[in-house]
Amino acid sequence: MSLDLFRAITKLLPHPVLLATAGGRVLAVNTAARRLVPELRAGADLFVLTDGNADGLRWHIGHWLRSGDPLPGSLKIKDSCGEPLPFRCHGARATWWTGPEPAIQLHLTRLDHTDQFVALSQQVLALNKEMAFRRAAEAEREHLLVAEQTGRIRLNRLYRLTAALAAAATPAAVVRAVHDTAPAALGARSVGLALHSERLVPSLGPADSLRSAAGDSWTDLDHGGTPAVPEQGSGTDTAAGRAAARGRGDAPGTPGRVLRLPLEADGLSLGELTVDHDDDHPPDQAHVTAIAQQIAQALRRAGLYEHEHRLAERLQRSLLPVLPVIGGLDVAGRYAPGSDLVDVGGDWYDVHVLDDDHIGLTIGDVAGHGLSEATAMGQISAALRGIVLRHGRRPGAVLAELDHFLRAYHPGRMATACYLVLHRPSGTVRYARAGHLPPLLVHADGSSSYLDGALAPPLGMVNGVAYTESETGITAGETLLLFTDGLVERRGEILDTGLDRLTGLARRTAGLSADELCEVFLHHQPSADKPDDCALLALRVSGPEERGGGDGRSSAGG
Repeated sequence: MSLDLFRAITKLLPHPVLLATAGGRVLAVNTAARRLVPELRAGADLFVLTDGNADGLRWHIGHWLRSGDPLPGSLKIKDSCGEPLPFRCHGARATWWTGPEPAIQLHLTRLDHTDQFVALSQQVLALNKEMAFRRAAEAEREHLLVAEQTGRIRLNRLYRLTAALAAAATPAAVVRAVHDTAPAALGARSVGLALHSERLVPSLGPADSLRSAAGDSWTDLDHGGTPAVPEQGSGTDTAAGRAAARGRGDAPGTPGRVLRLPLEADGLSLGELTVDHDDDHPPDQAHVTAIAQQIAQALRRAGLYEHEHRLAERLQRSLLPVLPVIGGLDVAGRYAPGSDLVDVGGDWYDVHVLDDDHIGLTIGDVAGHGLSEATAMGQISAALRGIVLRHGRRPGAVLAELDHFLRAYHPGRMATACYLVLHRPSGTVRYARAGHLPPLLVHADGSSSYLDGALAPPLGMVNGVAYTESETGITAGETLLLFTDGLVERRGEILDTGLDRLTGLARRTAGLSADELCEVFLHHQPSADKPDDCALLALRVSGPEERGGGDGRSSAGG
């Protein structure tokens, strides 16, 4: 077919028909097309005549050029006034055209708002837009949910770290808290600590050691240690070669990086924190820095607490007596500070050799904790030694004069005390108590009983108290155990529970020396939270077979 034949065939058709090249140049139009849009003439540019939708027209032309059969579409062509006229069209490649550029044949139909095709097209477009909006909204919602869940998990891990650090009162507890909770809070594989032990806890003497308090899960920079890259799941890596390789990220199969952050608090450098993380998930620098500051503050606080605790314990022990060595008797004493106390306490014990036949035992506790209580305890203990020289064989008189001393020189102060005197030839024990817990008499077979008689109000509380006395007997192989309330008191349980626990424990102490018995009773609940310090004094009457080779034993310690 030629171009002239195309014009002749389409001239009489009632609907517009045009022939245009792939570039949009109009080659021919029929009369119906020129009648609707006079601008549609040979040589016109469809891209100029369409309503600014060049991309849409280019897509339609390409679509039509790929088909030999008419395919539907739509166009808007401007009229002489510049108003767009909507057309529904069917187009296909003009296979008969032999010109230098391929051409398309278009059959146009004028549309209005009532046209079913237009309405359907508009509905389809609106539906597509709504579906796209819904997909975008759903994707955004999923993104926000993931971000919220990630933030919640991160916040929960940070809370666990903060709570663990806040609860850690000692350097050892801080180290454990860091290794247990910091990797999750930082999103790291592991963390390590390298600390200056001498800056963290100032030493009180050669016997002090931070490592003994904190274990081996950190590096001591003050005693030859060098910070190492943390091994996965642990605090430090003792293999320096592997550590260096991990730090460079060239260990086979374990790519990663190590961040080193200084630990500083109150202007003091305490060491550094090493964070081992994956290359694919580097931690946020501000987040890591904030956590390092938290750890440094916790270490500083725990170090000061440890120093003060050691100082208080040393002061407390300096106030305790050196027990005498007494033939035929096995004597031992122990003192242990409370697990959550820094201040010195008011617990005391003492043994008084009155003469060859009479031995006095005393134990007591000044109410409260602090330097003033420890001072009062030291003065009471000293005054008691003078009182015992005058009234040592009469327990009631000893407590009465001690009560008078306390009210005269420490008004408003309260103390509990128990004083016993042992008559060695007869094995008679006379005792009096001023608000103090009853001593425990452990028999040779492990059975036991409390000396719960002769109870009176605590010292310093009531004027004119008559301190009564009670009497019992002690035989060879039996042990008297005097103790303060810190041995039996526990949070959340009544006092009777602790006293019953001691009698049950006594059944397993048959044949033990006084020193061994003190150790058993002092450490019978090693993991328990002990809110108060405690003192113990044990006196065991040796059997005949134990007396032949020596003059008796005595020990005191903590």
